[in-house]
Amino acid sequence: MSWSEITLRTPGRMWASLGRHALAWGRGIYLAAVMLVLVASPSSYGHGARTLMARQIYVQTAPVLAGFTALAALLCAVIARIVIVTAQSYGLSRYALDLVVRVMVIELIPLTAALFVAMRCTIPAGVQVVQMRASGQLAAWKARGIDPIRAALVPRAAAGVFAAITLAALSCAVALVTVYLSVYGFSLAGFGIYTRVFGQVFTPSLTLVFVLKTWFFSLTVAIMPMASALYMPLARRRQGGEELGGFARMFAVLLLIEVISLMGNYY
Repeated sequence: MSWSEITLRTPGRMWASLGRHALAWGRGIYLAAVMLVLVASPSSYGHGARTLMARQIYVQTAPVLAGFTALAALLCAVIARIVIVTAQSYGLSRYALDLVVRVMVIELIPLTAALFVAMRCTIPAGVQVVQMRASGQLAAWKARGIDPIRAALVPRAAAGVFAAITLAALSCAVALVTVYLSVYGFSLAGFGIYTRVFGQVFTPSLTLVFVLKTWFFSLTVAIMPMASALYMPLARRRQGGEELGGFARMFAVLLLIEVISLMGNYY
């Protein structure tokens, strides 16, 4: 292939790639809107739907609780020790506790919980949806008048949101206990100072940003793998690489949410 042929084909490939990315983003936004409407609809909570959703919540949350709790405790202990020792070496020990609480609880824990849920729960759930598509199960449901989104995607997405919020809340509690033990040990002498620092850090505006960030993180890791699983062309999945594109889009949204939260907290 000559250089002129490559030059002529390159703009077409770029436009095709941009079109695929725009279509993927549009489908993800559309599916997110549809699933939020279905989650808010009382008709989505019939007896069979409640049973399926409860099963998905248990399957996606219970098996990872112990492992993530241990991981969060280890991560908090290591980072708290590093920050405290570094602050003391620069004569800033009075700011060490405030910095640890901000870094661990507000910034790292929600993002870590969201990524953990994505890797262990929602991405494997998306693979299950792809397998259901490949086997023709979703098409068979649609032919029988059963909405595949309501039957297959909504329970898994709701379970992903529940798992992300649960792990974030649990790991925040674990982080607070671990940080206290790292600073004061098994003594109640610093309890008053610790609670005062905690109250000074978690102002109403910062708490609101923290809650919204955790909520949008959970929605992102729950819905975007489902969108990739539902709309991914099966032929392209066999070739490989499409899953990485879905993961890259999910990570880009998480990064955007984190940047917006940082602007809300510190600007």
